[in-house]
Amino acid sequence: MISRRPGNCSTTLVFTGRLWLFRTVVLLLGASLLAPTAGRWLGWFRTAPADSVVIYTSQDEVYAEPIFKDFERQTGIRVRAVFDSEAVKTVGLANRLLAESSHPQCDVFWNNEEFRTRELAARGVFRATNAWAALGYRSRRIVVNTNLLPLARAPRTFSDATNVLWRGRVALAYPLFGTTATHFLALRQKWGDAAWQNWCRALAANRPFLVDGNSVVVKMVGSGEAWFGFTDSDDIAEGQHDGLPLVALPLTDESLVLPNTVAVVLGGPHPVAAQRLYEYLQTRDLVRQLVDHHALESLVPPGPDAPGLHVDWSQLLHDVEPATVAARQIFLR
Repeated sequence: MISRRPGNCSTTLVFTGRLWLFRTVVLLLGASLLAPTAGRWLGWFRTAPADSVVIYTSQDEVYAEPIFKDFERQTGIRVRAVFDSEAVKTVGLANRLLAESSHPQCDVFWNNEEFRTRELAARGVFRATNAWAALGYRSRRIVVNTNLLPLARAPRTFSDATNVLWRGRVALAYPLFGTTATHFLALRQKWGDAAWQNWCRALAANRPFLVDGNSVVVKMVGSGEAWFGFTDSDDIAEGQHDGLPLVALPLTDESLVLPNTVAVVLGGPHPVAAQRLYEYLQTRDLVRQLVDHHALESLVPPGPDAPGLHVDWSQLLHDVEPATVAARQIFLR
């Protein structure tokens, strides 16, 4: 876990910037050292037998693996799964799919959010027709430690987190990756760039804990290191299952609904098996299983009048680069 604790803000921001630089160097060095091994694995995926299917997924392994095993038992098709990492989440898998677009190694992409799927679709990574589908949803919530913060005093919206009362008491994942990044982009669209940047600067000045992933946010809030945090509904449910003193606040017009998505990669090595897995992951019984395990909140997304951000995805895709640059400058200096 990497966190930012109360203290000198400029020193902490410099440290975070150095941490980001160190990560980048390590990733590049690791990629160069593992290139021969990676090449062998990629070659294996490409030459895997016809009764196999390769899937990249950001769905949590604890939920996905039993589903893949059931699919294998029912169809005889072996599933080769590549999961993401907690720190960079879907961004890493999306970049991998882009890098492989001229020589696809993957058949199916199961993403636990919507934005990166839309981004990849716009860049031609998926097949042209019936390319991707949404299934069920999670949501971005404020989670509160009920032992430390009475609900009557808790912040009701994400914009309230900049109040000086919460200095050093809020946790969130780095807003350049995963669902946190998507949520920040959607808030920028709602508020406008100037107001959003002001909010981001005020949030950074409030000395939040910046951590590697939403599950870490839940653990920090549950342990009392932070009083509340920004995270995903499935991570909150898991923390509650583990007995942590947590409650998720209701959805507001600043919350973000996060459907799971499943897509078929254009030119993947096993198109017939890919179609079967694509259809299987959309079956009602399977989605209900994910709801029962709290990986999803519902079988279908909420209606248009339900609370939550209403995103113009085409505009969001257009604005992602300047927004990402601004977030990097604010949170990773």
